[in-house]
Amino acid sequence: MKYLHTMVRVSDLDASLDFYVNKLGLENIGRFDIEEGRFSLVFLAAPGQKEAQVELTWNWDPEELDEGRNFGHLAYQVENIYETCQKLQDAGVTINRPPRDGRMAFVRSPDNVSIELLQEGTPLPPQEPWASMENTGHW
Repeated sequence: MKYLHTMVRVSDLDASLDFYVNKLGLENIGRFDIEEGRFSLVFLAAPGQKEAQVELTWNWDPEELDEGRNFGHLAYQVENIYETCQKLQDAGVTINRPPRDGRMAFVRSPDNVSIELLQEGTPLPPQEPWASMENTGHW
């Protein structure tokens, strides 16, 4: 058995690609527009990790999506959690659970999918403004 991908349904493909590719840093592996089914699939992966993909599924006909809390979250390891969170915050992404402990943070995609960011290796020493930053919303 081999892991292939996790599918996340999105309501606005452009906003989702902006978040996952431009802000979070995933790479677009491929896009498939299925006219007969009226949907598009876009496969994304962290740089150099094509074996662990996220499939964004966008149905062309509008539909209401809820938060899907039963899904849980996607998780990515990052080289420097503070730099990653600062980059995301500078790009307009809300840091829902700041990396107060130098180890873990949570953000959300435009469709409210929780994304967990984990520090590679040992946690970094606590650092402001993150150490005293409160949670925003939920994750």
